[in-house]
Amino acid sequence: MNTAHPRSGPRTEWTATPPGGPERPRPPAAPRAPYQGPPAYVAPPRWGFPPLGWRWPLALPTARRSDPAERLAALSGTVVSTLWITAVLGVLAAGAETWRYVLLLWSRSGALGGVTVAVSDALVSTLGIVTWLFGLLAVVLGVLWVLRARTCAHERADLLPAREDWQVVLGTAVPGVNLFVPGSVLAELEDVTLRGAGERSGAGRPAPSRLVRLWWLCWAGCLLLGWTTMLWGLRDGVQAMADGVVLHACSDLALSVTALVSVRVVGWTVRMLVPPDPTSWGRGRVLRVRGAPPPPRAGRPPHAVR
Repeated sequence: MNTAHPRSGPRTEWTATPPGGPERPRPPAAPRAPYQGPPAYVAPPRWGFPPLGWRWPLALPTARRSDPAERLAALSGTVVSTLWITAVLGVLAAGAETWRYVLLLWSRSGALGGVTVAVSDALVSTLGIVTWLFGLLAVVLGVLWVLRARTCAHERADLLPAREDWQVVLGTAVPGVNLFVPGSVLAELEDVTLRGAGERSGAGRPAPSRLVRLWWLCWAGCLLLGWTTMLWGLRDGVQAMADGVVLHACSDLALSVTALVSVRVVGWTVRMLVPPDPTSWGRGRVLRVRGAPPPPRAGRPPHAVR
């Protein structure tokens, strides 16, 4: 290599060579094995994913029993959605019955059009049937939700249930008895839930809260109005028909109110039994601190300038 300055001597050229010299021998390529055909198994392989589409974790039954709180949270969304739909349908059915009652008042002074009467009858019949079906579905899902909530609450409080599951189902289905059993079951569920959370001791009889008492009153009133409306429909006469329209509207509104109160009950119970999801929390901000001691103040160094 020439180390002279480029301006005072010839140019310097660099040549890079790999280690071992410019002509390094390449390793011989491994011989390729001839094609033997597709792989063969003695038995069908057990590895891999099952031939199923993606589903939610609780959509399929599993051999291992999942957490009761997860099962309760999974069912609560369906129950709340059904209750909201039932409440909206009840309001619409009550509006259709109110329109029919207005048409009855108008018919006292003149004849009504055929299209108006046909539309009113179609709305009343359709909304009445759909509301009744969704109300029945809400009751079935509500009973299943109560059974799962009882299991979760009793396991959390380490207690045995006061009554069997079949007693809860039978007490909700039998007329007359269902005026009292669902309310008492809900009061027991609330008491066990508060015991598991450490907010109530086991001394004395369980006292239902205002929310449970309100739900009990709405439930009993909805049943009584429904039975009265069904029996009133057996009467004959124009006045009985007009009174039946009013009873139908009142029973539909009672069903809506009961569904809305049930949404509150389900939400409160789920918040008490199911631990919150940390990923759903929003960013918090401290606005004020009350009752905290003042922070300690560091001493002034001796070399600090006053």
